[in-house]
Amino acid sequence: MLSLDYMRYLREWIGNRDGISSRIFKLHSSPRPAPMGRVDLVGAGPGDPELLTLKAWRLINEADTIVYDALVSRELLEGITGQPELIYVGKRKGDHSASQDEICTILVRLALEGKHVVRLKGGDPLVFGRLGEELDALRSDNIPYSIVPGITAASGCAASLGFPLTERGKSTRLRLITAQFSETRKIDWSNLARTDETLVFYMGVSKATMISAELIQAGLPASHPVLIVENGTHKEQRAVETTLSQMTEAIDLNRIEAPALIYIGLVVAGASMQIKDRVNAIAM
Repeated sequence: MLSLDYMRYLREWIGNRDGISSRIFKLHSSPRPAPMGRVDLVGAGPGDPELLTLKAWRLINEADTIVYDALVSRELLEGITGQPELIYVGKRKGDHSASQDEICTILVRLALEGKHVVRLKGGDPLVFGRLGEELDALRSDNIPYSIVPGITAASGCAASLGFPLTERGKSTRLRLITAQFSETRKIDWSNLARTDETLVFYMGVSKATMISAELIQAGLPASHPVLIVENGTHKEQRAVETTLSQMTEAIDLNRIEAPALIYIGLVVAGASMQIKDRVNAIAM
């Protein structure tokens, strides 16, 4: 016959064992949090899909979800070999499919769900791409991220049309300028009115009249060369050569619409003739 002390010990041992087993069962049966995803902020280049970097193309095809802008070409998206979820967050003048805060929220939410997200931006995300705001959102939630630069539109369009952005004896400086001017920040137009530099205005079609007037008033010659490029590096690309004083008229006459760049500087003088020569050479 078992002693009372041994029986008591046995009951305590079984109770402790059951408690441990119960705790182990609960530990293994409870749902585990999803592993942290990541966000790659990738430049899609100026339009032509063949101007993508190899790293950008690899990440695009590995992604679970692609959050893309209006300037990302349809040809690029249709060429993706994987089957990612595509989320459009493009912005056009007067038509924003998502606010910047909403875009940041989408990126964080997807990463917290364990997704590999590619945030695909036209051109180079480091140039007028509102990259800083999205980085702040990712950092605040400790989301892993990487940045993959792309060819910015100023370089891509110039290359496709065959003229340099800087040239000895003509342009020793290059300025990339957004025409989405802040109402609270005054522009020093006199500092921009130099004949020895190249100005490239992004998103400037709707501000062409003001840009022309301010630069002429600041001392830049009315005859200073201007080149306007619409849909740069795309099959629909158009380029119009004009002068600073005739810029608005040229935009209206040729019905230039966004997306377009405005180049101002001696490097674009005679650009239209160079373009014709290149087209004829290619045709031959």
